[in-house]
Formats: sequence, C-alpha cells, structure tokens
Amino acid sequence: MATDIHTLEQRYFDSCRRHDVLPNPAILSGFFKADVRKSQNEPCTLEIILEYLKDIDFQPLLEVCMQIGATEIEAVDVRSGTSCMLTGEFALSLMHAIDQKLRVVDLHDSSFGKDFIRNLSQRGLMCEVLNLRSSRFRKLNMIGEFKRIHTLNLDYSTSLTSFKEDCFSCMPNLICLSMCETRVGNLWTTIAALSKLPSLAELRFQNWLCCDDTGNSSGSSDQDDKTDFSQLNICSSFGAYGNVVINPDSQILAEDSSDDSEVDFSSQHREYDYLELLSNLVPRLDGEIDLWNEVSFDAFSNQNEEESSAGVLARKVDRERATITYSQYFEHLPYGRKHKESVVSILQQREIKASQTRGKTSRQKTSYPSGMSQYFYTRSLCAAKVGSSAWPCLHTLTVSGNHTGDENRSFRPRQFEYHPSISCLMVFGTLDGEIVVVNHENENIVSYIPSFGAMNSVLGLCWLKKYPSKLIAGSDNGSLKLYDIRHMPPSIRGMHYGAGTVTFDEFDQLTSVHVNSTDELFLASGYSKNIALYDINSGRRLQVFADMHKEHINVVKFSNHSPSIFATSSFDQDVKLWDLRQKPIQPCYTASSSKGNVMVCFSPDDHYLLVSAVDNEVRQLLAVDGRVHLNFGITATGSSQNYTRSYYLNGRDYIVSGSCDEHVVRICCAQTGRRLRDISLEGKGSGTSMFVQSLRGDPFRDFNMSILAAYTRPSSKSEIVKVNLLASTDHCDKECSHGQHSRPSRSMGG
Repeated sequence: MATDIHTLEQRYFDSCRRHDVLPNPAILSGFFKADVRKSQNEPCTLEIILEYLKDIDFQPLLEVCMQIGATEIEAVDVRSGTSCMLTGEFALSLMHAIDQKLRVVDLHDSSFGKDFIRNLSQRGLMCEVLNLRSSRFRKLNMIGEFKRIHTLNLDYSTSLTSFKEDCFSCMPNLICLSMCETRVGNLWTTIAALSKLPSLAELRFQNWLCCDDTGNSSGSSDQDDKTDFSQLNICSSFGAYGNVVINPDSQILAEDSSDDSEVDFSSQHREYDYLELLSNLVPRLDGEIDLWNEVSFDAFSNQNEEESSAGVLARKVDRERATITYSQYFEHLPYGRKHKESVVSILQQREIKASQTRGKTSRQKTSYPSGMSQYFYTRSLCAAKVGSSAWPCLHTLTVSGNHTGDENRSFRPRQFEYHPSISCLMVFGTLDGEIVVVNHENENIVSYIPSFGAMNSVLGLCWLKKYPSKLIAGSDNGSLKLYDIRHMPPSIRGMHYGAGTVTFDEFDQLTSVHVNSTDELFLASGYSKNIALYDINSGRRLQVFADMHKEHINVVKFSNHSPSIFATSSFDQDVKLWDLRQKPIQPCYTASSSKGNVMVCFSPDDHYLLVSAVDNEVRQLLAVDGRVHLNFGITATGSSQNYTRSYYLNGRDYIVSGSCDEHVVRICCAQTGRRLRDISLEGKGSGTSMFVQSLRGDPFRDFNMSILAAYTRPSSKSEIVKVNLLASTDHCDKECSHGQHSRPSRSMGG
C-alpha cells in the first residue's frame, strides 16, 4: 500500500531530528498543498521550491525524495528562482532521487554555477517537462538520459546560438520544443539537429533582436527597398516533422546564427536533404513578415476529422509557398544543384563518360554532357560533399614559437595572405611586427622575420606573382619593406638582418598595400586621403596622389590583370576606380555606399568589384562602369563599429563575408546572392566569444577558406581558423585523434 502524505511528512520530521536540522517551512508548505490537492480530488503533486532551501536542508529532504516512489504522491515539480543558496550539485541530486515521479523541472541557471548546466546535460533527468532558462551556454549538447521528457522549453536562453549534432538523440519522446528569444538560427545545423527528434510535433521559436540576417539579393542599387528579406529567416521551417499543421492564430518569426559540416562516401552516414525538410515548412508568408511573432506546429491527432482535412490542404499550400521562398533566397546545394547525389554515383558517371571518349583522337574536342561545362563533375562532387552535413571542419592553425627561441610563445596574427602560386604557403603578420611564412598544410614555419624594433602591427601584406619568393609588408608605423624569403631562414638563429630586404620610403599610418599584375609597382594607403605609388625595381617612391577621397582610404587594390587599373575604398562612403595611364586626378567612376566603406576587391577575372561597407552592406559592382550587379542584403546589426569584410571563394562563384561584431561568416552565391551556408566561430570554453577580423578564400581548394578570428574576452588573443566545407567536424576530430593535423586535401577534403 502506498505511503500517505502525513506519514511521509512525519518521516521528514524524523530525518530532521537525526541530522539536527530544523524543518524547512517551504517543504512543510509543499506537503500541506499536496494534501489539499488530494482532498479536492486533484492530482496529488508535491512542489519543491529550491530558492527557499539551503545546503543544511539537503540531507533530510534527500532521504524523503528517495522514498517518494512508494508514496501516494503522483508527481513532483521542482522550481528555482533567480537566486538560490542551495548548491547546484545538491539540487541535481534531489531531482535524481525523485526519479520516475519527477514531472516538471523549472530552472534558471543564474541560481547555480556554470557547472550545473554541464552536469545536467551530461547526466540527464527523468522529468517530463524541462524549462531551462540560461545565459551561460551557447552551444547546447544534452547527451545525458532524457527518455521521459516530452516538453523542452529553452525560452530566453539569450546566449544559445546552436546545437551539437547529437544534442537531441537522447530525447526520443520529445513532442514540444520552444526556443523563443534565443539566438538560435542557423538553418542548416538546426535542421540537422532537430531531425533526430522522431516525435516532435510542436516547435516554437522567435527571432532574437540581432540575428535576423538572411538578406534580400537585388540587382538594383535602390537603397529604399520596402521588403527586407532578412526577415525571411527560414528557421521558421524547422518544425514540420510528422503530421503537423500551423496554428492559424500564430504568425511567423525567424532567426539567424550558425555552426559547422560533414562529408560521406557511403550511405552509412545520414544525409540531410534540407529542401525536403523545408518542403514541410508551414510559415505564413503574408507579404512582409512580422519577426516578433511565434510560429506553432500542432499535431493532427489533436484535431477532429474535419479539421484534419482542412489542415492537409492548408499545409500543402504553405509547404509550396515556403519551398518557393526558400529557393528564392537560399541555395539548397552549390552550383544550383537541385538534388543531392552520392559521391560514388558522380564518380561512376565520370568514369563512364571518360571511357566513351577514350577512343577519340587528340584533335577531337573534348565533349561534355548536354548543358555541362568542363567543371561539371568537380562542381557536382562539391555539391555532394557540402550537402552531406551541416557541420564543416574547422581547424585552428597551430604554429609554435619554437623558431623564435621561445618555446612557450604563441603568435598573434593581425593579417594574412595565401600564396598566389604555391598552394601550401601562407604568410601572416603579427601584432608584434613579426612576419611568418608557414606551410599551412603541415604547420611548419618556412621563414620567420622578427620585428627588430622597426615594425609595429603588420597590416599590409602582398605576394609578388612573378617572383614567388618575394613579398611586400607594411606596418601601422609606416614601415614598408620587400622581403625575399629565400634569404629568411625559419629560425631567428643565424639570421642576418638586411639580407634579401629592400626598404621603401615610409607611408604614415599605413593600412593597405597591393602589388600590380606585372610586379613592377605597388600602392600604399592608410589613415589619410592620399595614396603612394612605389617602383619595386628601383625601390623608390614615384608619386603621392593627394586628396583622392574626402576621408581616409582604408584599402587600395590593383586589378588582377590590368597593371594600371586600381580601386580605392574610403570611409567617405565612396569607391573609386582609377587608371594610372590617365594620371589619377579624376576617377574613371565613383560608386557610393550608404555607409563608410571598409574594403574593396576585384573578382579573379576583374569582371566585378566586391564592396564591403560598415555593418554588413555588401554589394557587387560591374567593374566596367560601377553599376550595382548584386546587393547581398545581409541584415545590419545597428552597430557603427561593425566593420565588414568580404572576399571571393571558388574563383568568382561565391563570396564569404564576416564582420568584427559578429561570430558568423556567411557564404553567398556571387551570381544570385542566395545564401549557401553560415559558419559560426565558437570560442574554446564557455566564457569566450570570437569575432571575424579578416578572411580569405583558399585559391587552390574549392570551399576552403581561412578566417582570422579574435577573442573578445578574456584576452585579445587572435588565431587563424581554417574551414573546409567539404569535410566534417568528425573528419577533423578523427585525424587529430590519430595524431594528424586536420587540413584540407587536394582531393576536396575527403
């Protein structure tokens, strides 16, 4: 026979006497309320309020909780407030002691230490409903046992940005998930994580103030477009799993953020068909979408037969509209591929085609399937691999200070550049004025150039193209030098300063240097309205062009193929194209942004100019006349200090864009402007945050790039992170576990 409440209460008194502790009034109140509910024929529920407990109350209450399973109490609800004197470990032990009768757990992590959430996630709970409001974690990874949970509420977890891939694998019975007012929003990683929830029928989420950022891609230069398609963050598409319909009383909202990706050669790995999942989307697309509403998905089982019939029709229409919207503003797979193919299938097609053309003579022109270019199979392989997982491989470039004579020292990168003709080389300059040439594949230093007291932060780096061992370096104190790395050993020992070095006239407060296509000239710009032209062969400064802009010139870039054409970008909101043959007094043309320009660069074929202005204003111009070809429409954060930088990836096929106030790097198609992926930079440890300081696409490897990321706290540490969208996080981890460096291969990351 089940123990009644009065008996259980008496046992609590006895336990208090044994431990010489006064009974806690809050616990006695809980017993009284449970008894009242029973007398009124209501469910006999015991409520435990943790904020009224102290550590001294723990042992007597623990003994009672361990006996609740054999009592007439039907369920126990545990709640905490914003402050609690009870140790987090004690609180967790109480909940585990209640075991199967634990119903609702309502927690606010400010009541406990940061270790509490980690222990909860790892050890699990037997509750049915978990309300968790936390500001202490950014990436959720609930790997413990949560088999009984059917409702998880993460509302107002304001630091939460993403989920680990297997975060929800331990929740087979989860029906309702709510994450309103969080920063979760990466479309691809969230779909992949939520696909592990077989029973999910209701999903609620709401956009966080600074995270709506899938933008309108427009070929118009109009700045006053009425519709901001950043509001169409398709995170509202996560929720169609099983038979679900939208609640007609709810409207949409959205979000954005990001994370990482995966590769597979066989069908053993799970593949996420985002378009198929998104076809189950059921958002209301009523013109401009109100971001601050909630989308709710309710199971058909709660409706009668008539409602279900109407719901099926509504769901079909909404799914079609959602699919159209998604395909308009997001790219399902790279290069316009509609359906994901397996790598094996693509390789088989290529071999069959090759065998059919082997009999042709060398004079016969190589043919490709109808409508296919010579890059067809390479691009198909890229699409297959990028589409295989939502978590790409991120690997921090690890270069020690052994060569400097200080084994404990680490470098602080401030600028970097890939080598234009040697695929394994990269150069980076540091905040301490050093220049390090590194083999970024094996992470060995090739050449090391110390500052010798002459350099401050290295802000300008540019390789020469015809002389691959030479590079120009400039620092913020105006120092400008040409180095020949053949004369620069990888160690400071035995170095003779001056060997292989040419010193140029200084350019005060330098921020940018760039060499022309013939390696004859280079330009320097900085915190002034002027730029300087230098002759590389003679080592002389030829001319200073004054007052080219109304404010300082952040970046100057020569075109890739025309040695006299260059572009300048300035905080005066203008980008200008110049021609040295015309003695740059008047620009060829001027194109204006709505905010100060951070940088400009030419596409590899010089067909376009990519212009990045403050706070995510990224546009692609036609290089011939400066007309706007594409507005990527990335949503602004509202920060005037959010300096945005963008570069080309895979030739001119894609662009990568990141900003110094955000931990997100966005990848967009350079022809359509549609978003392909987002990548988030997660700091090492729960107390760290990272932002994008610079980034470059790898010129030799498709869908590979490097990002110069800096920590905002607890220190100003910076590091270069290599990203391979064709390989997964698991792939990197496995290589590291075998003592290998995780690096992109020339075989596309497989």
